[in-house]
Amino acid sequence: MVINKGLSITWYGHSTFKVVSPKGLHILIDPWVMGNPACPEHLKKVDRVDLMLICHAHFDHMGDAVALAKAHTPKVVAIYEIATWLEGRGIKNTLAMNMGGSQEIDGIRVTMVQAFHSSGILEEDGRIVYGGEPAGYVVQLENGFTFYHSGDTNVFGDMKIVAELYEPELCFLPIGDRFTMSPKEAAYACKLLTPKWLIPMHFGTFPLLTGTPAELKELTKGITGLTIIEMKPGDTIR
Repeated sequence: MVINKGLSITWYGHSTFKVVSPKGLHILIDPWVMGNPACPEHLKKVDRVDLMLICHAHFDHMGDAVALAKAHTPKVVAIYEIATWLEGRGIKNTLAMNMGGSQEIDGIRVTMVQAFHSSGILEEDGRIVYGGEPAGYVVQLENGFTFYHSGDTNVFGDMKIVAELYEPELCFLPIGDRFTMSPKEAAYACKLLTPKWLIPMHFGTFPLLTGTPAELKELTKGITGLTIIEMKPGDTIR
């Protein structure tokens, strides 16, 4: 599958993606790499990160944030509470945000939008501390191409507002069920978001995440102009 918009997308498994922008900026979304059982071994040594986006505080979305931020010193975008927690662990270049806010980072426009989930940081002693609200991101690349990574979420009616305000051509949506949307809810989200391309995520990593791209394809057959891009961990598309 070719999007042909000057970018490349690599799936590390679960909800972790690296997007290389048209001007070569390496954007890592939800940094769970070394500890990610779905991530192929050849990707577990990350060579470069310029910009890191963290959707929420659960281990399967930011479990390697500290290690990768120390190794590559990227600019790190997260909600205020996560950014502050990272700063307390010696991470520099944090760029805190909150819902509805936007910032331009090296020619990339990043907007934080709502998600419906939970967000607690699991500390080493087993305590769970407040990690702020969960979020998704709308990202406009240097050439104007716009994508939406929803983070972990249920379907919600204001996805229609995301579509109307930002017009993302590509969406990343969870389909695993149990902790996020299933294919049924994701298919409805497609009607609200009206993207050209959809990449399903957050499925198959653990036995509880039972939703499949095949189910999603069946449920979206009637949506004109939508292409489901089924990736396997380790795949790169351009």
